[in-house]
Amino acid sequence: MKAGGVRAVGLLMCILGATVACSHSAGKVSSGKVSNSWDPKTAAAYLDSRESWWMGWTASARDHGTFCISCHSNLPYALARPAVRGALAEQGPSPNEQRLFENVVKRVRLGNAAGPYYDDKGYGHRTGDSRGTEAVLNALVLSSHDGRSGKLSEEARAAFDNMWALQQSEGAWLWLQFDQEPWEASDSVFYGATLAAMAVGISPENYAATPAIQENLKRLREYVNRESGRQSTINRIFLLWAATKLPGLISPGEQQAIIHEVLTRQQADGGWRLASISWKWNRWSLKSLVNMWLREDGTPMDGKSDGLATSLATLALQEAGVPRDNPQLQRGLAWLLSNQNSEEGFWAATSVNKRRHRSSETGRFMSDAATAFAVLSLTESQRTMNPAAAVVHSPEASSTN
Repeated sequence: MKAGGVRAVGLLMCILGATVACSHSAGKVSSGKVSNSWDPKTAAAYLDSRESWWMGWTASARDHGTFCISCHSNLPYALARPAVRGALAEQGPSPNEQRLFENVVKRVRLGNAAGPYYDDKGYGHRTGDSRGTEAVLNALVLSSHDGRSGKLSEEARAAFDNMWALQQSEGAWLWLQFDQEPWEASDSVFYGATLAAMAVGISPENYAATPAIQENLKRLREYVNRESGRQSTINRIFLLWAATKLPGLISPGEQQAIIHEVLTRQQADGGWRLASISWKWNRWSLKSLVNMWLREDGTPMDGKSDGLATSLATLALQEAGVPRDNPQLQRGLAWLLSNQNSEEGFWAATSVNKRRHRSSETGRFMSDAATAFAVLSLTESQRTMNPAAAVVHSPEASSTN
């Protein structure tokens, strides 16, 4: 039977199975038997080990002794790894953070002398997509790094100059598309635009007010507002998050609409499900319904909540100002606190495109992102929470008490 037939035949069974699974999960949350702590030490160790692997992986290697930046692994790593420094009493960046930063700086300094992530040979017109994607990612990594020092570096300014030079007339950037949701698909151009907005918003020295970029920002704002209503929920989550960093990106009404949409996607167990937020909810068709429950290879999607969707949802909701005592936000954070892998420190998530073994190196990609965003969500929660509600736990720290 062809893959499409397999997917159609298995759809109903998948929905029924997922419904049962969600019912069991809901019972677990309602019983109140969830952890009230998480372990930043094992989370950081997992992220560091995965970044080490990525930097040494032959498939990520690029010219001039550099490596590419990925949306599922080392971009989230660059954003999240500094968040656990305080909990671990670290005095500065980890060696992998520093190497990642130096890699981006090197590629920015090389400019077009550095080859694109993918060229047109064997990939079909990927050079422009690669240049646009890398321009946004470089600017975001460097602005995130510089935001902690309060000074925008020369390399970050150069990265932004390159990013604006590659902005398309409609306001977005060309983006790598390999038909892989959620960040390398036909709708990922919008995701890239939200990352560009975030990069500007988090930059120090009030970079967002620079006169020379105001026309670029205008085109960017017009683009995301024009296209927002046609996006998947995960793209709108990134828009919501970016809007908390760049005031005026979207209207207060649009922000509230996204918050409402995210809350309505919450599952019975308190978490969110990647397959439920990765596809557009408008313009329903049999294909879009099948995509919710079956991968392109005919294997069933996970029916339960996962670490990636839940961490992104709770992070964006918190950043957008949803009150800490909001019951749905509380349940989402409770899901995260009770679902960290106790041995390896990660939060699990799987591909919505094809089945990959969870323990394989490539099968961990979505768990890499899930872990990074979970760290960001839970450290954000710590900044405003009641100390009695949740505690960051380190076995090493406990042993000294």
